Amino acid sequence: MIRSMTGFGEAERNTDAGKVRVEIKTVNHRFFNASVRTPNGFDRFESEIQQCLRAYVSRGHITYTLSFERKGVSNDTSVPELDLERARRYGEMLEELKQDLGLEDSIGVSDIAGFRDIFTVSERLDMAAEIDADLIGELTQMAVANAVDLRETEGARLQLDLEERLDVIDAGLSLVEVRAPHRVATKRDRLRSAVQELVETEAIDEDRLAREIAYLAEKWDINEEIVRFRSHVTLFRETLAINPPEPVGKRLGFVIQEMQREANTIGSKANDTEISQAVVSLKEEIERLREQLENVE
Repeated sequence: MIRSMTGFGEAERNTDAGKVRVEIKTVNHRFFNASVRTPNGFDRFESEIQQCLRAYVSRGHITYTLSFERKGVSNDTSVPELDLERARRYGEMLEELKQDLGLEDSIGVSDIAGFRDIFTVSERLDMAAEIDADLIGELTQMAVANAVDLRETEGARLQLDLEERLDVIDAGLSLVEVRAPHRVATKRDRLRSAVQELVETEAIDEDRLAREIAYLAEKWDINEEIVRFRSHVTLFRETLAINPPEPVGKRLGFVIQEMQREANTIGSKANDTEISQAVVSLKEEIERLREQLENVE
């Protein structure tokens, strides 16, 4: 069973201080990439949050959002406080810079307000201090576990689609396998007819003709490519069926590359319209497999 990289999970808990909520969204990405968003003062939990996410998810982009709503107080109603001494110092520094550089511009409130650290929200820092790290860890585990459950559910649907694509590929390979010997026989008959027209009444050198046919048969032989192709399809199926599930997206990507290589070789040796058409269909299904794998963990 495979996992998708698309998932969503959430968890929340009411505490004496207020409601703590964790929300996790995951989408496809080549590597593990986590974006952790926390309120002011909660950044001290980010290291533990990252470790917890890595324990559950090996690949994908994760958007982690931690929010805290104090009892009776909205998250957005905390009034910032002005650090007047810091603002005064910034003003003096700007005035000194103006004089040293000989600038004529006047210094206003907007210039000093550009220094964001003159405003503090001490209430949010106090709120963070009231929340225990174990609670954040527990909520994170619950949310990411829910996200993983959804990834597995979506992965089951992806697996059904991938298996259908593999069935189509198997059917295409069977068509190529059946058609391959016929093209040599057809070429033999055409070659015999062409030689007969050239020599007219003279007898055909059957030994020479047999050698030419043997050469073409060896040159056009695609049996090895078909065997390897089927081996890759079998490996793909076995990898899909691994239980318990584990990250296999990159591994399956390598298998897809090998399948594409065999399809290209068969196509280059085809010399037959039906086989060439079958190879085009094979490549189309391989590309569909590749597109679906973009979302497999």
